Formats: sequence, structure tokens, C-alpha cells
Amino acid sequence: MRLSAQTDYAVVMLSAAARHCGVSGRLNATLLADETGLPLPTVQKLVSRLSSAGLIESTRGTGGGFRLARPPAAISLADIVEAIEGPIALTGCIDAAKQDCVIVATCRVKPHWNSVNASVRDALAGVTLASLSSQSVPG
Repeated sequence: MRLSAQTDYAVVMLSAAARHCGVSGRLNATLLADETGLPLPTVQKLVSRLSSAGLIESTRGTGGGFRLARPPAAISLADIVEAIEGPIALTGCIDAAKQDCVIVATCRVKPHWNSVNASVRDALAGVTLASLSSQSVPG
């Protein structure tokens, strides 16, 4: 399983934003692009997607910018992954809209995928933006 570059960049960007949480009012895309090394158009695109997902609050115009919608400890890695990738699902067979599997009628593994997906989501939910943005690295 590999996350997309956009998801990776969203995590990097929000981690940087979390380090500014409580220090400055609103952030802007240029500041985060400079701080993270991400291209400005990428940061702008991610601001839009993360705002739509409710992870950041964005204001346009003079004095505008964005900030985290919740404290860093209340935003999990699962929240960020789902904002960019969609629901966490390791296989498509659990999606009722996508029933293109040729063995769906006889598959003995399909009933277990929901619990596997839940375990992966729970593991990602256990990692907060606060922990990702801290100076110390877990050992």
C-alpha cells in the first residue's frame, strides 16, 4: 500500500501549519510553500481540498489565509489520508458500486476486508497532527 504524493504533501503541509498553531493568526500558501519546499500551486490545490474536507478554515482577500479547523491533537493521520484519498479501503470489492470482481460470489476473503480496513484506519487514527509536528522523533 502506498499513499499518493498529494497525500504525503498534505501531511507535510499540515504538520508545518500545526507548528504555527497558536503562534500566528492565519497562514498563507506562500509561507507554507517556502517552509516546506512544496510548489506554491500544489499548496494552493491542497488548501482547497483540505478546506473542503473541513480540516482547515480558509478566508480569501486582504487579511485572509487559513488555519487549522481543529487543534493539532484533534486531527489524525486518518483524517488527512481520507481528505485526499477518500475512504480507507485496501480493496475495491467492499465498495457496493464497484462489483467488477469475477470471484465475488465465491470469495471467502471478502467478509474480512472490512475489519482489515478498520484496523488500518484505527492505526492511522492513532497518529495525530500534534505528534507529527513535534520536534522529537519517536524511537
